[in-house]
Amino acid sequence: MIRISELKLALAHSDAELTQAILGKLHIAATDLIATHIHKRSFDARKADILQVYIVDVTLASPELEAEILARFPDHPHIRPTPDMAYKLVAQAPAQLTERPVVVGFGPCGIFAALILAQMGFKPIVLERGKPVRERTKDTWDLWRKHNLHPESNVQFGEGGAGTFSDGKLYSQIKDPRHLGRKVMQEFVKAGAPEDILFEAHPHIGTFKLVKVVENLRAQIIALGGEIRFQQRLTDVHIEDGKLQAITVLDVAKNETYQLPAQHVVLALGHSARDTFEMLHERGVYIEAKPFSIGFRIEHPQSIIDKARWGKHAGNPILGAADYKLVHHANNGRAVYSFCMCPGGTVVAATSEVGRVVTNGMSQYSRNERNANAGIVVGITPEDFPADHGQVDGNGKPYDKSYPLAGMVLQRRLESHAYTLGGSNYAAPGQLVGDFLQDKASSALGNVEPSYKPGVTLGSLHTALPSYAIEAIREALPAFGKKIKGFDMADAMLTGVETRTSSPIKITRGEDYQSLNTKGLYPAGEGASYAGGILSAAVDGIKVAEAVGISL
Repeated sequence: MIRISELKLALAHSDAELTQAILGKLHIAATDLIATHIHKRSFDARKADILQVYIVDVTLASPELEAEILARFPDHPHIRPTPDMAYKLVAQAPAQLTERPVVVGFGPCGIFAALILAQMGFKPIVLERGKPVRERTKDTWDLWRKHNLHPESNVQFGEGGAGTFSDGKLYSQIKDPRHLGRKVMQEFVKAGAPEDILFEAHPHIGTFKLVKVVENLRAQIIALGGEIRFQQRLTDVHIEDGKLQAITVLDVAKNETYQLPAQHVVLALGHSARDTFEMLHERGVYIEAKPFSIGFRIEHPQSIIDKARWGKHAGNPILGAADYKLVHHANNGRAVYSFCMCPGGTVVAATSEVGRVVTNGMSQYSRNERNANAGIVVGITPEDFPADHGQVDGNGKPYDKSYPLAGMVLQRRLESHAYTLGGSNYAAPGQLVGDFLQDKASSALGNVEPSYKPGVTLGSLHTALPSYAIEAIREALPAFGKKIKGFDMADAMLTGVETRTSSPIKITRGEDYQSLNTKGLYPAGEGASYAGGILSAAVDGIKVAEAVGISL
């Protein structure tokens, strides 16, 4: 096949016009074209008349004709052979397994690590501290509707991971020369995801559809001999001479612990497994502090964003709800940027710890809620982490500022303060953008109704973040308003706090994907800082599973 890229047509075009564009590009007759497959579709909205931009794979009448055309365009950047994107397993389990690998965590990374291990025949054991996705959904709604937090079953913990209660975005900027992202997409579609995720430039699934997809992926792993154990929390690792020998697991439902022999364990923990991070650090597993970002969620009417992004085409069903991506470099040296933008979505309560408030964003597949929301966050580094973290080593000596979990200490302090500002009942503190810019407490809503449940307590966010972050965001919002008209509208809603943009630590691994100082531990995904989103986490899960399979 031949792949044609940068094929641009009017927003409202027919299939016949797409075919004619292909024929004209290749200078061939209609009888030479056997089949057309859309590989990717995006939009060019830089001008008033929006264009659809395609990457298409075409099958011609004969291999000889394909070779002739490729020879005719030897250096053409947009006419190339279609690459082989088929996934091939790198290992196969022996007939008699001597060891079953263990996967800790069943979010996107853990799911795909387990799936690939199962497809290779290794029959993995999966330990997930939370509940199956449907039970987990009920527990999550219990917080949103009734202010009741379930510490082991919430937005962060449970089958599907944090990505289940998000926009379900399936795009990433990772380098992917082996097309592992395509493998992820194909498995999602096989499990019930909409087929358009295979060709949309910014594909997404949405929470409700993800639930069924996750269940079907679980069923496939089990059918291949894998085992999924829910409500099983990793509480200890047993290491001898730098090598993992076994792990201790708490059965949360029974409140009983047991030891599991294990020499190959994938740590797909997610970015909120703070108790596990603490345990790993205590056991001497190499961990580094790393930068992350903190900020607020901002909400606007989706119609404002559509108008600013799509102009006269706003509301066109082909385009759907518009998104955005913004960045501003503030005068104090801080970078402020939009994060996890959710078109037509809601702001959700995402805490996993008692007495803390965390916000995140979520959209359904339809993206038809009234508001658009995104994180407006400020980058911070380990230099910003608290030196007065109050942690001591095994000898009772205080750690210095290089304590690798100090970023986690900062997260907890900000989340606890947000809980207090919100009224100590899991409501979130909120402020209108106009009041925030004037440093004036809000007392009444404007035209934007906040979507966060259990609810928003109006007031001032002045103390919700460090002063450098408040200063940077105050400078950034008017700058964003110059890029997207109405972004700094007085009625727009800020809700705090957004602290879990990424993991505050890195569980560093070597080229063999194993911990630098603990052989048999395979740090993976967002929690170990090797991914940032559903797709990249799933791809990392595949890579780590392959490393485990090869080593076994």
